[in-house]
Amino acid sequence: MPPSLLNSEFTAAISVALEARNSKPLTHAFNHLHGNETEKKSSLDQALRGFLLSEIIKQSESEEFLALISLSIDGVVEGVCSATTPFLLLGDVLDSLPLAQCDKIFSFVEENVSTWKSSSFYSAGKNYLLRMCNDLLRRLSKSQNTVFCGRIQLFLARLFPLSEKSGLNLQSQFNVDNVTVFNETEQESTLGQQHSEEKEDGMDGVEEGEMGDEDEPAPTSTSVPIDYNLYRKFWTLQNYFRDPVQCYDKFSWMTFLKYSDEVLAVLKSYKLDDAQASKQKLSELRTAGGDGVYFTKFLTSEKLMDLQLSDSNFRRHILMQYLILFQYLKGQVKFKSSSCVLNDDQCTWIDETSKLVFQLIRETPPEGDKFAAMAEHILNKEEYWNSWKNEGCPSFVKERPPETKPTRPTRKRPSPKDFLGKAPGSKIFMGNDELTRLWNLSHDNMEACKSDNREFVPSLEDFFEEAIEQADPANMVEDEYKVVRNSNYGWRALRLLSRRSPHFFQPTNQQFKNLEDYLENMVIKLAKELPKDLPSEEIKTGEEDDEDESGDNLLKESNDSPDMQSKLVSNEQMDEVAAKLGDQWKTLATHLEVKAMELREIEGENEDVETQAKMLLLAWQDQAGNQATVESLVAALNNAGFESIAADMLSSDE
Repeated sequence: MPPSLLNSEFTAAISVALEARNSKPLTHAFNHLHGNETEKKSSLDQALRGFLLSEIIKQSESEEFLALISLSIDGVVEGVCSATTPFLLLGDVLDSLPLAQCDKIFSFVEENVSTWKSSSFYSAGKNYLLRMCNDLLRRLSKSQNTVFCGRIQLFLARLFPLSEKSGLNLQSQFNVDNVTVFNETEQESTLGQQHSEEKEDGMDGVEEGEMGDEDEPAPTSTSVPIDYNLYRKFWTLQNYFRDPVQCYDKFSWMTFLKYSDEVLAVLKSYKLDDAQASKQKLSELRTAGGDGVYFTKFLTSEKLMDLQLSDSNFRRHILMQYLILFQYLKGQVKFKSSSCVLNDDQCTWIDETSKLVFQLIRETPPEGDKFAAMAEHILNKEEYWNSWKNEGCPSFVKERPPETKPTRPTRKRPSPKDFLGKAPGSKIFMGNDELTRLWNLSHDNMEACKSDNREFVPSLEDFFEEAIEQADPANMVEDEYKVVRNSNYGWRALRLLSRRSPHFFQPTNQQFKNLEDYLENMVIKLAKELPKDLPSEEIKTGEEDDEDESGDNLLKESNDSPDMQSKLVSNEQMDEVAAKLGDQWKTLATHLEVKAMELREIEGENEDVETQAKMLLLAWQDQAGNQATVESLVAALNNAGFESIAADMLSSDE
């Protein structure tokens, strides 16, 4: 039969089937028409799409489209249609109808998710459904159609398995294109112009009409003045929220730290006391878009800053961004580079700031405690998802082991306990009287080996008792008769010190020529900690005498200049270096290994750069102690690129 005739026959059968709301007319026409099965399926698919096109042109109701799609589903089940036909019809309908009618069509798609996941439809239609949903998302507005977008995402989550790689973001990439645009020029900002007008005219406030309607509540007594500096820092933080990786950069982290401290301090002082007003404002936001929720991207106008700080919904968005950022920075993510590591100061700051953020969430009405508990629960769940992704997203479906034919049970091989005896009082015979006696000394031989009487390592006090007595000058024992001169004693002493004494692994500047001199020094240290019969004062005196008389024999000559090693940096030298460093003192700070917390205090308490440089050197001196020598400072200056300052310091020191 010619294709045109087949098409017309199937079109007539479709009309009858739609009127009867039954697929039997279609099946009857398919079985009685002449032609092979492939040609008839292709003709029926084309007839369904043509019939749908005519209904779209007529602007029929959504119910007619849904009836036609249901008819195609029944045709697939009966085997008269191709498995892809319902998805093609859905795509044609959603591409042709306005968004208001697409909502009803998509409800039908959601209700039949079990049908799409069946074996007859899933493999053939999953790509069509994914493409259809992506096309819908491109047409929808993320701010005005938030609920519809969420329904599409939930449908895809129900349709595809959890281990579907296309929806997991395995490499932890960020949407860096999500840029928050705000006024970065103070001259063009209304806050900057307002500040200049206040300075010129001496006015205390601004016109109320620019900030909102007359019905807006006035700021409470806890409000803070909004200036351009706060406005700029507040919206600059969005750059870190969209791309958290830059927080691992040292200088970017310092900026983020400074801005966050100021913004969170403002949120802490600018509290919302009227819970009822916050509830009313939240309900107004929820009903702004009709029955749905209007979720807009941040409005960054300077005039809205004061109102945004008074909005509980807005504050929760900002605080939740902090918690999500902190979880990523401290979490173990598989695709993080080796350089993305936080130091101890950064981890401490994040822990303290997280507690502050949760406190602010609890203080934000309405139902702050309930919202904080929910946020904490969700973040804990994210830790499980992160661990699952780090493991390569293994499937949650446990496959059954293949069924095997029952095999003949084999006889269990007896264990040694079966023939050596199981009861605690049973005696085990080893074939020899002496071996039997030794084996049966204890029921559990491993526990017997751990007994206290099996401990043969002596204590430090017992082992070095004789050496401590000989080290006392009052006993007048000559060096050649001391036990530390015995090589066998020295070898055992070193092994005992490595196990029992913390002094063995402590660094020292002394370089000993031989083992005997080293042990004499260690005996003197142990005598102070383990006094027994000899007074430690006498041993200490003897130590000082030995160091004065034979210091050259214990220590090797150092190649470095003794003046440079022991001479500490003076206040005059620090003043000269600070004056020459100026505003470049931060470059030297990294080489002096001063803590980041002290750097923030130095920068916040002093505005003069020379004073900041002097405070940096003082902080380094307090941190280094006896190691704050001229040599150390010269080395740090050379490493930081200040060779001329280092040369001037050496010349003045000479």
